[in-house]
Amino acid sequence: MKERLAQLALHAIVLFPAAFVTALAFPRTDWSFTPWLAVAPMLAMAAIRPPRVALAWGWAYGVVFFLVLLRWLNHTFQVYSAIPWPVVYGPTFLLAGYCALWIGAVAWAVSVVASRRSTAAALALAPFFWVGGEWLRGHLFGGFPWGTLGYSQYLHLGVIQIAELSGVHAVSFVLVAVNAAAAGCVLLAWRQAVAGAAIGAGLLAATLGFGALRLAEPLPAPLAPVAIIQPAIEQPMKWEPRHTRETIGIYFALLRRVADDHPALIVWPETAAPTILRKDPALLEAFRKASASMKTPMLMGTIDMEGEPARFRNTAFLLSEAGLVDRYDKIHLVPFGEFVPLSGVLGFVRGWAEFIAELEAGSRAVVFQGPPAPFGVVICYEGIFPDLVRQFVNNGAQLMVNMTNDAWFGRTSGPEQHLTMYPFRAIEHRVSVVRAANTGVSAFIAPNGAIVRRLRLFDRDVMTQGMPGRGRRTLFTRRHHLQRHHRAHHLRLPAAAALARSRFFLRRSSGRGRLETRSPCLGFRVERRWATHDLRHHLGWRRGRVRAARDG
Repeated sequence: MKERLAQLALHAIVLFPAAFVTALAFPRTDWSFTPWLAVAPMLAMAAIRPPRVALAWGWAYGVVFFLVLLRWLNHTFQVYSAIPWPVVYGPTFLLAGYCALWIGAVAWAVSVVASRRSTAAALALAPFFWVGGEWLRGHLFGGFPWGTLGYSQYLHLGVIQIAELSGVHAVSFVLVAVNAAAAGCVLLAWRQAVAGAAIGAGLLAATLGFGALRLAEPLPAPLAPVAIIQPAIEQPMKWEPRHTRETIGIYFALLRRVADDHPALIVWPETAAPTILRKDPALLEAFRKASASMKTPMLMGTIDMEGEPARFRNTAFLLSEAGLVDRYDKIHLVPFGEFVPLSGVLGFVRGWAEFIAELEAGSRAVVFQGPPAPFGVVICYEGIFPDLVRQFVNNGAQLMVNMTNDAWFGRTSGPEQHLTMYPFRAIEHRVSVVRAANTGVSAFIAPNGAIVRRLRLFDRDVMTQGMPGRGRRTLFTRRHHLQRHHRAHHLRLPAAAALARSRFFLRRSSGRGRLETRSPCLGFRVERRWATHDLRHHLGWRRGRVRAARDG
């Protein structure tokens, strides 16, 4: 018993600090050196323990990692929910526990291979297992790719240029390969350890070499300047009717400052309009006149409502002197923020938190025709999904815009962590990213992933910058067409097989033979039904003011 307790204590002493410092690789601490070695203890443990034990310890490592990483969520639940204090940390723990399952699965897979094949084979496959787990976490059940290991390197441009080949997962692969080599130095015979270290070092050298080559290339010529407005409206004031006049006054004061820079486009944050813009003719006309006087279109975020019964969408409108000329409706909604998954079972959670709405998703990746060039828009959470951004680029976007409202997260590390993902979106498609956030962090990001300019959290300010146009067409961008070609090829195989299985028979008619074929066809249709609720529910005008407002 004592020996077992000592072993448990040793595992905890090694693994939990390693998970803790791995999470500190992300903002605000940005200890980006820790993921290069702090995953190695978990891989070494998995290689020497039975699969079930490895699964449990891998899950525990993941829980510590995600609890530290996602600690900013506690602020949101404490301030904007009715969950009582002892339970208010429960949602963060549940999310951390779910995300940790994928790290546990990696540990289990490493243990299985080590027990059935060899430790060397298990460590060699560890980067593939890790990237597979990250990919599944980012796609299943709507996906939650927050905390993907590669994002920790967002400040190291020489490392992250390989994102143009296979996205952020390429960086995760290199990180885990180096960790696997480090674990091999402890567990393997010296010849195998040296071979593993040489492979890890070679992969890292190739990554840095590729990065140096790409960074040495000149950026494309700059487009006409774009202006970002960061109004820094506190969330408790945002939908409060008695603060609407003050909010609009702030907006137009910032617009007057932007006018002196003569931008080609002005970008506002997500849901910047304090009312439903299309249902507020006076506010819409005021913005239209401002656009006409500056001869500059604006990209304006707002909640939109249409239909009977009312349907609500999170929308970006392009507004010019001609009025509202184009729109994009958010496609990828935030679960438990903009809709409730399995609402028939989990609908009761709507009464728990002020930030839970019921919106209808858009269906088209709309590319606005500019100025300054054709551009796509991802709203808030959408920008963390690389496949969605790829749709806009393949539809012709030469520039990407992200509009977000991270005021829900206050002055925590959440908005900073959100920013880390956009240098990768820029590199994946060699496209500039313009990011307008209500309270921050607004930024201009170049096609090489460099954050050219940014505003601090809760700075009320404007920025104007001419950003480079789109560069080379990357492998990551083309992968969509390669995958579609691959799928089409495999769809043709069953069709050919079905044709071969069809009944062929020869009929005799007037002494002549006739060949007839019969072949099946398959069709399907998918329908989506959306529920709506009262407008006050969607805009956050909920019974019981936010805790911050009550306390004040």
